[in-house]
Amino acid sequence: MTATSESRPPVPPFTRETAAQKVRMAEDGWNSRDPARVALAYTVDSAWRNRAEFLSGREAIAEFLRRKWARELDYRLIKELWAFAEARIAVRFAYEWHDDSGNWFRSYGNENWEFDEQGLMRRRIASINDLPIQEADRQYRWPLGRRPDTHPGLSELDL
Repeated sequence: MTATSESRPPVPPFTRETAAQKVRMAEDGWNSRDPARVALAYTVDSAWRNRAEFLSGREAIAEFLRRKWARELDYRLIKELWAFAEARIAVRFAYEWHDDSGNWFRSYGNENWEFDEQGLMRRRIASINDLPIQEADRQYRWPLGRRPDTHPGLSELDL
């Protein structure tokens, strides 16, 4: 357990409402594509598995995110609450991006999150698959940054 004076409400134990709020806050952070800002949502010793990569700590997370967003251009993400209990949240997500050759992808995945008492994520386990798509098949066309509240979520898009 990490002792910290930082707090990131909402904190566990989660209700459906606070778990959904936590998911949207995470989505908004990732859509900022600001590695330093996103890393602050995790404990200083947070443990990650992202695909086949294992990370530990905020610095490693921020460096991972810098590499990710340098490679995954025009990144736009939607997350959706799947399940929750006490200090854990399960999320499904999909994001669209293109590489530096203009090839578009929709990446689908699931994440399992565990939080400390301060609401910081101490564990993140992510499984992700990439699907090549045509530019015309994109569904995430809002301006870069936060997804507008009026834009449909994953269920509404049938993703």
